[in-house]
Parts: sequence; C-alpha cells; structure tokens
Amino acid sequence: MSNIRIVNLSTYTSPKITEDKQNDFVAYGEDNNYYQYLIDQYQGSPTNNAIINGITEMIYGKGLNATNSDKKPMEYAEMVTLFKKDDMKKVCADFYLLGQATFQVYYNLDRSKIVKVEHFPVQTLRAEKADKKGDVKAFYYFHDWSKYTNRDKLTRIPAFGKSENSAIEILCIKPYRAGYFYYTPVTYQGALPYCELESEVANYHINNIQNGMAPSMLINFNNGTPDEEARELIERRIYDKFSGSSNAGKFILAFNDNSESAATIDPVQLSDAHNQYQFLSDESTKKIMVGHRVVSPMLLGIKDNTGLGNNADELKQASVLFDNMVIRVQQEYILDAIDKILFFNDISLNVYFTTLQPLEFTDLEGNIVDEETREEETGVDLEDKKELSSDKTALQEFIDLGEVEDLDTWEVIESAPVDYDKDDELNTKLNLAEEDVSQGTARSNAKSTQDGTNKKGFKFKVRYAYAPAKYDDETREFCKEMIKANKIYRKEDILQMSTKAVNPGWGEGGANTYDIWLYKGGGSCRHFWERRVYMAKTVTPDAKNPRSKISVAEAKREGFTPEVNEKDVAKRPRDMAKRGFIKKKKFKTPKGKAF
Repeated sequence: MSNIRIVNLSTYTSPKITEDKQNDFVAYGEDNNYYQYLIDQYQGSPTNNAIINGITEMIYGKGLNATNSDKKPMEYAEMVTLFKKDDMKKVCADFYLLGQATFQVYYNLDRSKIVKVEHFPVQTLRAEKADKKGDVKAFYYFHDWSKYTNRDKLTRIPAFGKSENSAIEILCIKPYRAGYFYYTPVTYQGALPYCELESEVANYHINNIQNGMAPSMLINFNNGTPDEEARELIERRIYDKFSGSSNAGKFILAFNDNSESAATIDPVQLSDAHNQYQFLSDESTKKIMVGHRVVSPMLLGIKDNTGLGNNADELKQASVLFDNMVIRVQQEYILDAIDKILFFNDISLNVYFTTLQPLEFTDLEGNIVDEETREEETGVDLEDKKELSSDKTALQEFIDLGEVEDLDTWEVIESAPVDYDKDDELNTKLNLAEEDVSQGTARSNAKSTQDGTNKKGFKFKVRYAYAPAKYDDETREFCKEMIKANKIYRKEDILQMSTKAVNPGWGEGGANTYDIWLYKGGGSCRHFWERRVYMAKTVTPDAKNPRSKISVAEAKREGFTPEVNEKDVAKRPRDMAKRGFIKKKKFKTPKGKAF
C-alpha cells in the first residue's frame, strides 16, 4: 500500500501581536519583524510597488498649505518651519506603506513650545505595554529588530503628551482598526498574499530560466517503506532542497548500493503551464488593485484592460472618486496629528494638503459655497485664483482697447521703434475735439492727443504696436497674448492700463502694476513699442487724398508734428540699465521669457 504524505502550502495570517512577560515592549509579527515583511512585499511585487508609490505621492500632493495663511502669516510661517517638506514626504510614505507613521517632537527648555518636528522611522519602534488605564506611555527604539536579543539595550522614548520633563517625545499616527490596539494593519492587508504570489511567480520564472528550463521532478524510492522517523527525515530533507520558487527546475542526484535499489525519477510536466502562470500573474494584479481600492489603474501609471478606460471623462470621474475615497482619508489622519502639534503651540490654522490632481479635474464652481472649504477641497489657493482671474480680465481689457490695423483707410507712413532725437523739440499740441482718456472701455475709434490734421486737411494718427511679432512656448503670457491679438494702441490706453495688473509680479519689489509704457513685458523682455504713423487715404468720404504717400518729414513740413516720446520707449527692457528690472529687493519673478 502506498504511503502518500501531503505537504501544505504556507498559510497567510494577520500579523501576530505578542505581549511577552520578559519584555517591556510588544512584539509585532511572529518574528517581531512584520514591518520588514511589508517592505519586502513592497519591493518584490511590481504592482504593489507602483500603487504604493503613486498613492504616497498623491497623499503628499504639492505639500502643506492653509486656507487662512494670508490672515495669519506669522503662524503659517511657523507651521512651514516645523513641518519640512522632506519630513512630510517620509511620513506620508511610512503611513501608507507600513500602516502607521511617527513624528519626533522636540520641546524648548521649559517645555512651553514645540521647536522642532522630524520624521522618525516607524519600523524601528515598538510600543510599550499599556498601563492599567490602557495608555501606551512610550516606545522602544532599536535600529534593527531582526537582530535584537535580550542582551541588547533599548532606547525608551516617551509618547506624545505622556511625559513631564522629557525634551523629546514620539507622536504616533495610528488609525483605528477593530481587533487591534498596539499596531494597525495596512489598508491593503487583504492584498498581501497576492503581492507575495506575484513576487514568487517572478522569482520562479527567473530561477527556471537560470536552470535551463528543466522541469520539476517526482522522486520515487523503490526500496521499501522506511519507518516513520526515516520518512520524516527524508521528507524534511527533500522539502528543504526543493521547496520555494528559488528552486524551480532543480533536480536531485541519488547514490545507491546497486541498480536494483535505485530511485526512479520521473519528470512532471505541467500541462498548459504558460496559461496557468499568466492567470496567476493577472489575478495577482487584479487582487492587488482591489486591495488598494484602485478605481482606475491608469491613475497610477498601470495600463491594463481592467477598470475604467482611456476616456477622459471616465478618468476624471475616477480621479475625483479615488481622491475622495482613498487619498483624503489618509490625509485626514496625518492632518489630525499636525493639528495636535500646532494646538500645543497655540497656532490655529486650517491646514490641508494641496492636491496633485490636474486643475481641470477639480470642481472650482461646484456646490461648495464656503470659499475656504472650496480652496481646501480643490487645492486651489483662493488669492491665487482671484489674482489669475483678475489678471486675465485686466489683460483682456487692455487688448480690447486696441484697434485692428485698417490699411484700406489708412496708410502707414512711418513704422519704427520710437527713437526721435531730443533736439527735435517741435511738439505741437493739436487742437482736436477733446476725447476722454480711456477708463478701460474698448474704444477702437477714439482719437488720441497725438493725432492731428495738417494745414491742407490731411488726417494723421499715431498708434503703437507690440513688436517684434514673434513668441514661443516659454514666452510670458502677457507678451504672448499681446502678439496674438495683433492690435495697435493709443498712448493714452497704454498709460491708463499701467495702473492695472495686466502683467503681475514684474513691478517694483514684485508689485502687480508698473509702467507698461516704458517696461513693456517686464525685466529682460525683448519686446518694444513700435510707433506707427498713419495718414488717411481720403480727405472726405468721396475725395481721395492725392498725397497719401508722403514721409513723416513731409508731414511735419505740412504742419503735423508727432509728439516726442522718451528714448526708453524705443528700447527693449533687456537693453535698459539693469536689463529693465525695477525691483528694489529680491523677489521671485513669474516664469516666462520674452519669446
């Protein structure tokens, strides 16, 4: 009768949490190294790795901000000083990858204020046993718990708010999970077996290739059935040699006393193997995404045929859903911990993480009535949004003041950068019907004080074009829009719009308004105002001007003298002193060059 023994596969259980009477700390995992197991699954599973990286980046987004930062600039500055970007990124990474994260908090001498906050690697900490009231008053630090022995000395660090005179404390960010007290399982706990499976499938294929694609073997011993002790010994030795994906394709060499007692080795060919491994790979990927609650894999850079497709509307909806169901939930735990630290320092800020979502994926006009709530939900700073909207409106107002060049009615008799000589002091003010200076209303037919009529009744007008007419992808928005508009402007319009934020950030000390007439697109701009003098082709609607093709010099002799402008009007800002920068102090200039 055959004696068949069955070897069970490894079983996957939840992390074991152990209170040992011999230790003051609580072990996490069967070997007190469960955090390392999580790290191994992160490193070994490509799908798990990609998802964790993507979600971690989404949790941090573009960093911390506060909706009331403009009202409390000093408190906001202190918050930014306490929570540095690098530390916050590490905390976000630990929190999602390991299920928990910790801040190390430093106090001043009299413990009246928190002066420093740093990330502390949570995998190096173990919780102290709770007291009779159920409070965990400290954590124990050891650099590598896999190497810890009872002879090693541990460092005890008090928990946040649990000491009276310690200069350093540990604030642990630990979500609640039913059935757990000292530690919290990761949110993707159910996907861990599939993370390990994906890792093992890859490892199997690698080792199978390295061993020449040799098949696995079934070994039959044909020399009788040994006793129980001998069978267990043989089984254990074969298991040690053949178990695990790293031993794929290996074989055993048996030495026997004679050919009659030789073991026979039969290769076991796995039928339809490629399809079975493909199934395991696909199933692992799907289950890992389910464990992480991934709505659409495309959001995390994973391309497959599951979930939502490439449709832009579907991706937008998936992004909003994932942001609300997964990302913000994780952010809230971290923000609560930050609020505890700020509260200790008497700082009251409405802190949030600026979203990493594309702007077009956020609801700027939705049903969120409160403006601060809207900023927190969308991650769009209110003041920046208002300024952007205001800047765009002001620039459009400026452009609307211009007029389209009408070469059917008017002929250009001069077109050059403004560079009249100073010795030409003839600056005749013409007696025209008075026109109000523009107040920001489009008046393309309005006259300018520089316009005039000569002694013979020939009409002239002076306008200014933004030149040269070229730009590229890095051109400042102001310069780009001015060139694209392709309009000509009165001097009065340019002077008037210098009082509005048509190109913010390029004024003195970073101001939003400055002299557009002199400084065009701002410091180092390569554009200039080009003066164009036009002469009407007709004297009256029915009479053509027989002398329309004359020069400016002839126009002067005929009694029309254009106004003399400052020399800098003809210059590009980059050709001026200090390249046209008019700041008094250092400030961050907006992006964009001239063209």
